[in-house]
Parts: sequence; C-alpha cells; structure tokens
Amino acid sequence: MAAAFGTGGCSGGGSQPESVEAAAAETGGQLAVIEDGMVPLYSKPQGSLVRVPTASGSVTYANGPVTVDASNTQNGYVMVKYSGSVGKIKVQITKGDLTYTYDLNARSAYEVFPLSEGSGTYSVKVFEQVQGTSYSQAFSQNIDVSLASQYEPFLYPNQYVNFSEGSAAVQKAAEVAAGATDAIGVVNNVYNYVINNTTYDTAKAASVQSGYLPSVDQTLSSGTGICFDYAALMVSMLRSQDIPSKLVIGYTGSVYHAWVNVYIDGVGWLDNYIYFDGTNWSLADPTFASTGGQSDSIKQYIGNGANYQQKYCY
Repeated sequence: MAAAFGTGGCSGGGSQPESVEAAAAETGGQLAVIEDGMVPLYSKPQGSLVRVPTASGSVTYANGPVTVDASNTQNGYVMVKYSGSVGKIKVQITKGDLTYTYDLNARSAYEVFPLSEGSGTYSVKVFEQVQGTSYSQAFSQNIDVSLASQYEPFLYPNQYVNFSEGSAAVQKAAEVAAGATDAIGVVNNVYNYVINNTTYDTAKAASVQSGYLPSVDQTLSSGTGICFDYAALMVSMLRSQDIPSKLVIGYTGSVYHAWVNVYIDGVGWLDNYIYFDGTNWSLADPTFASTGGQSDSIKQYIGNGANYQQKYCY
C-alpha cells in the first residue's frame, strides 16, 4: 500500500508554496510526477479464501484419450484428463532438467497438477502402462507459461495439497487463524495447531506404498499421519488463509522427507524457515517438531537448513 503525501497534516514547520508549480519555480527544478512505491500487504480473509482450479476449455490440447486443459497456466496449474482403458497412467511435467512424475488416478475427470518451477516452457507428457515399470508415451505437449505472480502455484489446491471450500481442514484453519492479526500470527497458530494435535503414525510409515497421496481431512480427523500428511495439512490450511506455502519433498540426511516453506509479505520466501519463537525463525518441519516435543535439540536440528536438501515442491 503506497503512502500518501499531501499538503495537509503536520508539515514539520516552515512556509509551504501554494502549488507544486510554485515549488518547482522556487527551486529552479524540473517538474516531475513520481509515484510512491507499492508495498504488498497481507489482507487477512474473513473466514477462508479458497481458489478453485477450473478447466475452462479456452486452451486445450488433446490426443486420443488424453486432454490437457492449459487455460489457466497463469495461475500456476494445468489440468489433465484421461478417458482410456489402461489401468495405470503417469503424468510427467518437466521444466529444464527437473521432472515431476505423478500418477493420474481419475478417469474421464480432470486432475490438477502444479507448475512449480516458475514461468517458462514446460513439457507435459502422459504415459500408459505397458507392463510393470514399462510405459508407452500417449501424449506430449510443450506449454509456454507466464505466471501472474510467482506465488500462484502455491495458493491453489493440487493433487498433493488437496483441499476444497468444504474441507474440514479449511474450516479448522479459519478457526485457528481467527485470533491472529497478521500473516505471522496465522502461520504461528496453524503451525502450533498441527504439531500439537497430530502424532506420527509409525505403522503407516512402515507400510506406505509408492503413489500414496495425503488426505488432509483424514489427517485432521484421525490426528495421526506421516511427514507427508503433516506438511500437506499445514500447507492446505495456510493456502486457505491466502498465505503462499510450499509442500517440499527432499532429504534430511538419508531420509526422504516432507516439510514446509512459506511466504510472508515484507519478509519474502522463508525457504528454510517457518517456526517463529518471537525473535527468530526456524525450519518448518512440523513432523520433527511434533515428534520431538519441540526440544532444544530438535529446534537446533530443524533450524539448520544444511540438514535439508530440497528436491521438489508442490
């Protein structure tokens, strides 16, 4: 929000020229109009603000059973639909040398996939399973993407961060955020709610299979989950409060892990930080913070970004 400077109010003393033209004449300078810079400010929603991905059909690409709707790439997502009969379908979205691989689970209905790597050219490919890990390419399309802002992919729901206006997680986010006055307060409230009301499910961690997708409402109702569930729940809650957030997948040591990054107006992307103790930020690892009871040793570990290596973000 730009500051407004006028002729009224406290001037600090001294006589004032009657007009900007007179001021220019007095100083012998050139008259110019210089706009004040805009400062982005977080506007806390009343309740929730859930963005709904849509396949509006204005830009589509199709080949056989595959349709890709790219009507809203400026908002950081594409939607893919498969109407064939092959049992297992993979979607690959590539930008540069980084490829995201997803299972496409729906049939004859669109699923949402984020464009997480910023503006530029993406390759979208769809593969049909032949046998085992052997797949045949059924579709390929390059799509030029110009994001409306760098935050767009991290405000919408997608396959990994899956929530809607009716989600219990969205309602809970509005409830726990109600007492906060700014973005930092919302982040703090959501973070503390998740780590204090969710316990780590060791049995699930030992049995989880490839292709697993979090259900944020199930995590909320059961009060249990693995790191993927913790991160998805927290990110869903923050996005529904209009706070750009990333579900990050990568490594801590040799362990494949999930954690959270968040954007705060006036601070920027807290790429390795989110826990705020009133003075300092620490890495947003809700799983470790919860299971470690927020001990000093756990805080020191998750506060050291060198312990984490990001691979993907959703």
